[in-house]
Amino acid sequence: MSDATGSPSRLAMGFIIATILIDGMGVGLIFPVMPDLIREVTGRALADAAIWGGVLATGYAVMQFFFGPIVGNLSDRFGRRPVLISALVVLGIDYLVMAVAPTIWFLLVGRLLAGMTAATYSTAAAYVADVSPPAKRDQNFGRLGAAMGVGFALGPMVGGLLSGIDTRAPFYAAAALALANALFGLIVMPESLEPDKRRPFKLSRANPFGAFRALGALKGVGPLLLLFAVAQVAYFVYPAVWAFFGQAQFGFDAQMVGLTLFAFGLSMGVSQAFLIGPIVARIGSYRTAMATLLLDIAVLAVIGLTDTIWLMWVLTVMAGFTSIAMVAIQSITSRAVPDDQQGELQGVLGALAALAMIVSPLLMTQTFAAFTHEAAPLHLPGAPFLLAAALLAICALVLWRWRAGVGAALD
Repeated sequence: MSDATGSPSRLAMGFIIATILIDGMGVGLIFPVMPDLIREVTGRALADAAIWGGVLATGYAVMQFFFGPIVGNLSDRFGRRPVLISALVVLGIDYLVMAVAPTIWFLLVGRLLAGMTAATYSTAAAYVADVSPPAKRDQNFGRLGAAMGVGFALGPMVGGLLSGIDTRAPFYAAAALALANALFGLIVMPESLEPDKRRPFKLSRANPFGAFRALGALKGVGPLLLLFAVAQVAYFVYPAVWAFFGQAQFGFDAQMVGLTLFAFGLSMGVSQAFLIGPIVARIGSYRTAMATLLLDIAVLAVIGLTDTIWLMWVLTVMAGFTSIAMVAIQSITSRAVPDDQQGELQGVLGALAALAMIVSPLLMTQTFAAFTHEAAPLHLPGAPFLLAAALLAICALVLWRWRAGVGAALD
């Protein structure tokens, strides 16, 4: 299960990394063709297609919010291996449903099903927590974040190329990747959760609110969950308004938006793969989280105010680097939770991320609209980034107060 250095075996970790990479790529693969596919199955104009796109995204996030803790608790009861492989199989089936969907209702059912079983990242993170000693968790969580960043960067490029073949081609490709990786995991992935560390499945704890209560009752965990949720809302400013902001502030077309997001994703992947381990080894998880939170506050503030294109490119790369704050926060939270609740924790973190996916686009797009419409008292397209900077300032304060209280013993 682990080698002599306390790291997961190479084949098992390779499967975990491939799973998260495919997760990131799967979203990006289908993103370029979703408007055309929705128009194809509805026969509606682009504006109506955008509304349906919002419905699909919100439905997925709502299902993930409610079912993430259920899946996490199931992995604490039955182990990570069956849950993760089952999730990959369902994900592959979901992509196939979307590939052949004749109506918008088929697409909606597919997205709801995917949201209900969206266990890939949270269960993979629980697996890593199982097999990694505390000193290695930041580095191994960083590998997961790196895989997600690289997948996020590569997905739209590959999806755009496949769309030249057929509108449905990216969905078939995503399905093939998910199902092939499920087979790979079936062969190489050992179970990480020992039988004596499993606990009974309780429905009262398998809903997000019951899971929040159970974890919040643990000493020092409540503030960390609050911190994670607020930080996720702030970080979702990029997918929520980047395309709109780029067009309004810099006159970017779709290609330039894609290139800047590629730079962001690549920077995030490189930073989380190669930098977080040495940084944490030198200054610890708490200082890593605090330093990168403070740096990102400055980055977001300058992004919100600048109209200089070369500076924006520099800041985009820096923003990818500061994403290691979330990895450090995840590792700190993992060390505050017992071994038999790691799956529950990752399910809750997944639910909080899903909640942020619901809240942040509404909050950030409304803020953008308020400062860019014709009657706005102040024309400021970067206002959502200033709001995100303020939210991260709250996170830094929560983290500082947590450290001053119960947190010192955990770093």
